[in-house]
Amino acid sequence: MKVGILQQRVTEDVKANMRHIAEGIERLADDGAQLVVLQELHNSLYFCQTEDVDNFNLAEPVPGPSTEFYGGLARRFGVVIVTSLFEKRAAGLYHNTAVVMERDGSIAGKYRKMHIPDDPAYYEKFYFTPGDIGFHPIDTSVGRLGVLVCWDQWYPEAARLMALQGAEILVYPTAIGYADSDTPDEQERQREAWTTVQRGHAVANGLPVVTANRVGFEPDPSGQTKGISFWGSSMAVGPQGEMLWRAGRDEEESVVIDIDMSRCEQVRRWWPFLRDRRIEEYGVILKRFVD
Repeated sequence: MKVGILQQRVTEDVKANMRHIAEGIERLADDGAQLVVLQELHNSLYFCQTEDVDNFNLAEPVPGPSTEFYGGLARRFGVVIVTSLFEKRAAGLYHNTAVVMERDGSIAGKYRKMHIPDDPAYYEKFYFTPGDIGFHPIDTSVGRLGVLVCWDQWYPEAARLMALQGAEILVYPTAIGYADSDTPDEQERQREAWTTVQRGHAVANGLPVVTANRVGFEPDPSGQTKGISFWGSSMAVGPQGEMLWRAGRDEEESVVIDIDMSRCEQVRRWWPFLRDRRIEEYGVILKRFVD
């Protein structure tokens, strides 16, 4: 599978951002991409740095204007596109939703972000209701995609549930970066932990992992923090955790990675982790904590 990854800076101008994304999708399609993965909440600045009710004006229904726009691009360029949108489900009910556009322009499926963070400058619980449609892969013309979103990256349960339902690749639109108040050493520990846990999902499930992360500095409109420097480092990882490609941490990048999907079957034969799971002993995992 030829997978295109877009790592981009974002501005205050939503229409300009969408034009920039369209140019990137066209470039990747020209380079042979069959699947294009966009970063989390790519239409706008990362508005979750503050709690501001006016930011709900950025949300839209699904289907809606953005699915029409990206569906048109999917149809025009003959690619499957993983988008990440601020979904308005109803008045007062909003989700952080990944929508997969099929190459004929239709909606192949959607995934509502399940794990919602609430940290300084990442006030997502103010905006997003946790997903309620579960962890289910999305069938497309290029394969069965296990689409998850950002904070979901830290949870092995999410990746495993996608794998158990036949996902052929794990896909993560992401928006994560440094707090400028952290020391350089702490910043690097965080970035490498983020990289390592995703490589672990690939190994544990025998699946490729593709991640598209934001890049560039975005100020905190409230001035309460020093803003976020999104660390880029978008990546494609093979089923043994091998790094197929990783972007830099400071610049926009776009690339097409040719992933050998047939290797997953061989890796699972060598490392039959799914065979050896002791499912009869895992019931306690449904508890919050075991005293």
